[in-house]
This record gives sequence, structure tokens and C-alpha cells, in this order.
Amino acid sequence: MLKRVHFPPSVLPYLLVAPQIIITLVFFIWPASQALWQSMLVEDAFGLSTEFVWFENFQALFRDDQYIGAFKRTAFFSLAVAFVSMSFSLVLAGFADRVVRGAIVYRTLLIWPYAIAPVLAGALWVFMFNPTLGILAYGLEMLGYEWNHQLRGGQAMALVIMAASWKQVAYNFLFYLAAMQAIPRSVIEAAAIDGAGPIRRFWTIIFPLISPTTFFLLVINAVYAFFDTFGIIHAVTQGGPANATTILVYKVYNDGFVGLDLGGSAAQSVILMILVIAMTVLQFRYIERKVEY
Repeated sequence: MLKRVHFPPSVLPYLLVAPQIIITLVFFIWPASQALWQSMLVEDAFGLSTEFVWFENFQALFRDDQYIGAFKRTAFFSLAVAFVSMSFSLVLAGFADRVVRGAIVYRTLLIWPYAIAPVLAGALWVFMFNPTLGILAYGLEMLGYEWNHQLRGGQAMALVIMAASWKQVAYNFLFYLAAMQAIPRSVIEAAAIDGAGPIRRFWTIIFPLISPTTFFLLVINAVYAFFDTFGIIHAVTQGGPANATTILVYKVYNDGFVGLDLGGSAAQSVILMILVIAMTVLQFRYIERKVEY
């Protein structure tokens, strides 16, 4: 006969979860509610007069051609960053998984870029591609290609994509390498005995088995491109030239802190938050079905 165990009431579970609940309330729920409230207000730059306008700030945004352009640039930027950083880190992880001698040093060097702050990562790429002093810009000029991201919007977008992707490669590399090392070696060795080459083994065995990691990194990289690339864009191009690199998160800052349109900036932040939540839910609901666990 089974005996039921009854635990006496205790405040310990509530005390253990209280710090996390407080952090969530202070740093997420309260700022989100404040942004939602402020998005329905129109106030002057000094906060001396405030008018409740309901959803007029949202309606004005979707009538703004610059905001629609920022939407398109953000979509392209996030897809490009996710594709470049994930594909490059996948290749590096594949090579690192095969390294025997000096593996620890090799992996440590690949992880280091993740410790660099986004602003510093952007500054490094600015120095390398500076039209006057940059060593890579000088190399491109020797090859007959004139580089000046300060005047050409396409080059500016390419530069911020490279900088943001390079910053994220180390993070993706860690997860891909861990996923590859979790695959039983007997499976790969059996495929090698059957005559499958390294490339065929990768695409038919390794890549399908790490698809859960790929799906996880797809969500993480999308959120990273939407939010955490602000420092890189601010250090590299400051949204220019001619708003060529102004994505949604940078437009929130530019309109709110530079243009002092507090209501419109708050409305943009609410839309950005809803967009990221919807994108994450969509990925987990539909894309996850094609993932093999």
C-alpha cells in the first residue's frame, strides 16, 4: 500500500522564486507597461504638456515611408546576419570537431570574439575598413575596388552585417561544437566504413542530428539581430549614410533620444517587441515541426 507524503506549508519556495519574479517585474513587465502607456501619448520634449491620443502614434508610423523602409532593412539585415554567422560557425565547428592536436587552443581562439563588447567590435571593423587608413579598404583599392562605406549605402550595410555576424560567430560555434561532440562516434564511423565521404557524412548524418541546435540558434540569432546590434550600428555607421543602415532598434533610439519624439519612439518599441514575440512564436509553432529530435 502506497503512503502519501504530506509536506507542511513553507515560505521557502516563495523566497527562492522571489528574486527572479522581482527581476522580471522590474526589468521587463514595468518597462513594457510604461512603453505601452507612453506610446499612446503625445508630449513635448520637456514633458510640460501631455495629450492622450490613443493609437494615433501607431497610425502615423505606418504612414511614414522611412519607418516602412526600416522594416524592410531590418528583415534583410536579420536574415543576412543569421545566415552568415550560422553558416560560418557551422563550418568552423565542423573543422574544430576533427582537430586532434592543439584542439583546446584552436577552440579558445574561436571563442574570444564573443567576449568583445558590440561597440568595440564595431570599432574594430571601422578601423579595418576606414576609407583613408583601413588596411582592408587599402587592399580592396589595390584590387581596383573603391571602398567608402561613409558614402555608399550598400557598402555600409555590408559592413554592419559582417561586423554583427563576426560578433555572433563565437556564440554559434560553441553550441554547434557541443552538438557535434554529442553525436556517437560509432554512427559516423559506421557511415565511413560504408564508404560515405566527409561531406556526405556531414549532410546525411551530422547536420540532421544537430537540427535542434540549428533551430535554437535561428531564434537566438534573429533576436540578436533585432536588438543587440544597436551598439555595432551606432559605432560603425550611426544609421547612415542616408538611413541606409537604420534598422528598427536604431530608429527607436534616433527618434526618441535625438528627435525627441517620445510617443512615436515608444510606439516603435512596442511594435518591435510584438514583432519579436510573434516571430518567436511562429518559429516554435511551425518551423519546429520540421526539426528532428
